[in-house]
Amino acid sequence: MSKLDLAFAALADPTRRRIVAHLTRGETRVTDLARPFAMSLNAVSKHVKTLERAGLVRRTRRGREHFLKLRAQPLRDVADWTAQYERFWTRRLDALGGFLARQKESRDDRPQ
Repeated sequence: MSKLDLAFAALADPTRRRIVAHLTRGETRVTDLARPFAMSLNAVSKHVKTLERAGLVRRTRRGREHFLKLRAQPLRDVADWTAQYERFWTRRLDALGGFLARQKESRDDRPQ
């Protein structure tokens, strides 16, 4: 599986997206990250491991504490990949807008 595939698979889950959103605020301990979730620490850890495998999260250990930090590069890769489709849809929507404008003009030009 490519890194992009792993990032999309990891981000497909709403819990993992919430974890990523939380990590945008900065580095945090795993136990603090798990607190707002209605699930066990073990369940949150499994989500974190998926994010780590995708390269979205980096874990460091200081003594007995595990800290998590968001890694931006995989998110940039996802954004770059989706940007090419944004251009595609923008062209399509521009074409649709032009078509609709021409249709309106032709209706406006018809005798009443």
